Amino acid sequence: MPDSSLPITILMADDDEDDRLLALDALKEGRVLNNLNCVEDGIELLEYLRREGKFADPAVSPRPSLILLDLNMPRMDGREALQQIKADPSLRSIPVVILTTSKEEEDMIRGYDLGAASYITKPVNFDGLVELMRAIGRYWIEFVELPHNR
Repeated sequence: MPDSSLPITILMADDDEDDRLLALDALKEGRVLNNLNCVEDGIELLEYLRREGKFADPAVSPRPSLILLDLNMPRMDGREALQQIKADPSLRSIPVVILTTSKEEEDMIRGYDLGAASYITKPVNFDGLVELMRAIGRYWIEFVELPHNR
């Protein structure tokens, strides 16, 4: 079983600042031991993962063990970002969990086709988000074997 006492780095790509702050609060409330870094769209997500621009310093932008990805973002949406991540041999091993408001069957099918590990519809209230973050934390930290950061 993985060592659940070690924090993992989670990278959240979501253009909604309230959703990012709520996710951070929910992780704290759920006592999930990890580091949450955030980007605002698919372009920033890829810059972070490729350590470009303001994300060049690995101490500031460590390789994530897990990506939480919103689909509907400006500049580059989550679908296109996911496609680029999974096409890149140096990034494709990072699990991507789609966390979105979209309940469209087509989005779900396309997300899985593009290589998403999971597809989760965002809860409508904070308590639901706390429970979701606790479940994500338990699953991805306590049960899943993730590759060590490269």
